Amino acid sequence: MEALQAAAWGAFGASSLLIGAWLAVHWRAPRATVGMVMGFGAGALLAAIAYELIPTGFGPDPWLFAAFGLGAAVFYQLDRAVTKRSSRGAGSAQRSIALGALLDGIPESMVLGMGVAQGGTVGVAFLAAVFLSNLPESLGATATMDTVGGGPRRPYRIWWIIIGLSALAAAVGYLAVTLLPQADGTYAEAFAAGAVLTMLTDSMMPEAYAQGGKATGLLTVLGFAVAGALSAMA
Repeated sequence: MEALQAAAWGAFGASSLLIGAWLAVHWRAPRATVGMVMGFGAGALLAAIAYELIPTGFGPDPWLFAAFGLGAAVFYQLDRAVTKRSSRGAGSAQRSIALGALLDGIPESMVLGMGVAQGGTVGVAFLAAVFLSNLPESLGATATMDTVGGGPRRPYRIWWIIIGLSALAAAVGYLAVTLLPQADGTYAEAFAAGAVLTMLTDSMMPEAYAQGGKATGLLTVLGFAVAGALSAMA
């Protein structure tokens, strides 16, 4: 039963992807607004990397650096494969962000599931950071995703798949701790950090600046501050 609880938390953390998609489809926010919201989300993700995904004591363990680098390499290679068919333009940036949401969401959900197994609950700050950062990722990616084919239903299908995989990953994280009590999710966190940081610098932050202009920098700092404050309150 607790494995199902972990899966529910994983799905909840990723559910804001649907909220962002709905806003993008029905709100039709101006381009500058989408860019600034993406900037806010980028800042929240940077705070998640700094305060949640980079494990304490990163330095002494070279395998953590290996997991961090592996996350970056996996995103880079998969991103190249996804965007190889088309030129680097409007559609490819959104696909990169969606890929980043997937590579970010699965390890994060595993960590949520591990938290349920270890303490019977999840970290409120970490869950809030995951929920908060997913929304602008989805909003920014969905805003123009339907212009490259598939219509408005296509983004929803993508986000529902990621939510389902996130729920499954949370259940796997719970079972991993149950079967291997020494598992704590640090390598999964480091992998997620590498993937997310690569996605931010390659896709989300350039796209946010291109749409939102110079004000995006201020919103990025604000997103970092809000997510960082949530982490500090844990």
